[in-house]
Amino acid sequence: MAAGHLLPRPARNLVEAYMSASSAEERMARWHSALQAHGYRLTPARRAVLRVLAESDRALDATQIFDLARRQAPRLGLVTVYRTLETLQALGLVQRVHCSAQCTSYVAAEPGHQHLLVCHRCGRVWYFGGDDLDDLMQTVAGESGFVVEDHWLQLVGLCADCQRALQAKEERQSTSVCREAKQ
Repeated sequence: MAAGHLLPRPARNLVEAYMSASSAEERMARWHSALQAHGYRLTPARRAVLRVLAESDRALDATQIFDLARRQAPRLGLVTVYRTLETLQALGLVQRVHCSAQCTSYVAAEPGHQHLLVCHRCGRVWYFGGDDLDDLMQTVAGESGFVVEDHWLQLVGLCADCQRALQAKEERQSTSVCREAKQ
């Protein structure tokens, strides 16, 4: 694998296609339609939560969403954020991201079946499709007697930007240690 690439080139093109799958405005329109179709009103508070999620390329926890959305809706309550997240998740508009460093975070769900790449340093999320888990799921089901109905794949690691930032930091520290040793 080439340095700086998270995936081999063909899969990386797939990731890049999913990364730009929907703009914030497209998401907002899709979410607004889905909420209205299910009888939900689009209050200013709910709209602020939607806007934060639609515009973010990072997984955000409820308190981060709350802090950002209050800039648009100062009277927003944290309970409204949690209720909105529950509603959006039930409608398949957002999905949970389990991060080891914190509680559950949320990210906009793209239409269709997709998986996630999550950077554990900066929290950015990329979507990718294409998996071949059928054989594994059949083996697990056969050995356990479990009926597998769905799967969820989330790959966690360091994105290319964070890899470069860490490498630059290490190089600066190494240079600093060498200077101190010469003095």
